Amino acid sequence: MRRIRIAAFLVGAAIAFCTGQASAQTYNLTLCGASPGGLWTLLGAGINAAVQKSFPDSTVTYQTSGGGLANVGLLNDKKCDIALIHDAEAKAAVAGLPPFKAPVATLATVAQLYTWAPMQIIGRKEFIEKNGLAALRDIGAKKLPARIVLNRRGNIASAIGESMMAAAGFSDKDLESWGGGVTYAASSEQGDLMRDKRADIMINSLFVNHSSIRELASSVSLALLPITDATAAKVAAEWDIARFTIKAGDYDWNDHDIATVTIAAQLFVRADADPKMVGDLTKALVDNVDELRAVHKAMAPLDVKLMSEAKIIPYHPAAKEVYRAAGF
Repeated sequence: MRRIRIAAFLVGAAIAFCTGQASAQTYNLTLCGASPGGLWTLLGAGINAAVQKSFPDSTVTYQTSGGGLANVGLLNDKKCDIALIHDAEAKAAVAGLPPFKAPVATLATVAQLYTWAPMQIIGRKEFIEKNGLAALRDIGAKKLPARIVLNRRGNIASAIGESMMAAAGFSDKDLESWGGGVTYAASSEQGDLMRDKRADIMINSLFVNHSSIRELASSVSLALLPITDATAAKVAAEWDIARFTIKAGDYDWNDHDIATVTIAAQLFVRADADPKMVGDLTKALVDNVDELRAVHKAMAPLDVKLMSEAKIIPYHPAAKEVYRAAGF
């Protein structure tokens, strides 16, 4: 009996030790995001909160960077453990499109975080109405000297904006030959160009009813331009991105549906990342998705189903197992 008690004690101690080890698991991860402030900074805080809830004393440190395109290189060079990257940026990486000189094969998906950052074509209403514009392609069809502002070169929204113009039948060179042109400016500068009448149209990826658009609409009468089905099909196929509809009434100054395309943000690791870390990270996000939703009202639609639906780059096997176990 004494031997049995000793054996039982040793087994119990071993179980307690192993359980203690599991509950004491901690992670110190670096997340590559973008510039300080903005939604990606908030998402970094949400990811940190989710991981800490499942693994107390863990830390996810948000590292600022030039954005998703830069994050591909940083993750590839092991300068961070996880990274936020847009789907179109991931497409450029795996296809070896500019600015990448060769295909990047080191990425694996962990989660899709949002799919609702549409490319919005926002024009000064007087310009839209004066020229009878019904869609982006009308600028090319009418050879208008439009002054269009895109995001800075090197930003994925800028590249997609150029693709939208090309698919609609005109380029920056065409605009210049007609007396217009393209200006490349940061999102924070675009509103000023519109207010000062130095731009007729801005094309950028922004959440619907974004504060910057509301602010601009308070001083400038605005109108949205859609893209045609043919334009949407070309751009969506080129970048592996989804179509999107800005609904009538989403803005109080727009009364009809607007067809466009949208950019999604996703969370990536290296394909050779530690499977246990990836599995634990994914499980923490799945179990604590409310922490991600809580960072901003724009994240309210996020759920585990959407997290599991990225398509451009395969999920890390450890992440895939977590989604399968959750029924996705």
